[in-house]
Amino acid sequence: MNSSYNGLKFLSKTLQTSGLILFDIDGVIRDVTNSYRLSVQKTVFKFCNWEPSTYDIDELKNEGVWNNDWDLTLELIKRFINKNKLSLKPPSRDLVINNFEKLYFGCNPNENHIHWSGFINNETLLVDKSFFDFLNLNKIKWGFVSGAERPSAKFILENRLSLNNPPLIAMNDAPDKPNPEGFLKLANILLEEDLGRNCPPIAYVGDTIADIQTIINARELHPSQRFISIGVIPPHLKTSDNVQKRSKYESKLKAAGADFIIRTVYDLKDIYEELFKT
Repeated sequence: MNSSYNGLKFLSKTLQTSGLILFDIDGVIRDVTNSYRLSVQKTVFKFCNWEPSTYDIDELKNEGVWNNDWDLTLELIKRFINKNKLSLKPPSRDLVINNFEKLYFGCNPNENHIHWSGFINNETLLVDKSFFDFLNLNKIKWGFVSGAERPSAKFILENRLSLNNPPLIAMNDAPDKPNPEGFLKLANILLEEDLGRNCPPIAYVGDTIADIQTIINARELHPSQRFISIGVIPPHLKTSDNVQKRSKYESKLKAAGADFIIRTVYDLKDIYEELFKT
């Protein structure tokens, strides 16, 4: 585990914790329909002259292994080339990443965010800071486990949501989900005790099958710990013309093992007592 975990042990022991909720970011905290997903679509188009729909992206994500959008983009390109028996050579992963970053950030992501001119500026928040104040008030600890790049994740959490030094596992801090290593590491740090029967319940909120599978894999490693898998419907499926696709998506999350399905993060206010009842 790399040094990105440094600084996470800033939370001292406080009053007894009711539980812990860790959140994915994309599709949960922010709407990435016109940012990350648009970068996928436009990058695929650049290399094979075909633009996948949001449904095509969902179908690939539903395989549960394409959590990294760069890898997902390259896989979409390869599958289109193979399906159509094209005489195209797939681009290298580096070429995909370079094009993706140019679209998403508009420049080097390590530059000051005031210089970012890409699709990241299209993102809208799906929750506000008062929600995390609500969690604090109810003695629920929280943090974020995301496959997003660290500059992007920190920007949305610190600059857009105004959260102070939020606990975060981002890309390259841990293996990609559904590997639960980063999720378990952050949970252990925040709860400040070994996971097991006497540890408070730990919930994870995500919008993909990889997020659900992360909890299933965590249970295999810590069978006596109570883990709760919460699937949230991504924003692009909430429109009136996507009712059938939304229903199908919900069914897939349930089939993958989601304990709860919610429409927005705010729904957690209605079920938090059920989640953390003793």
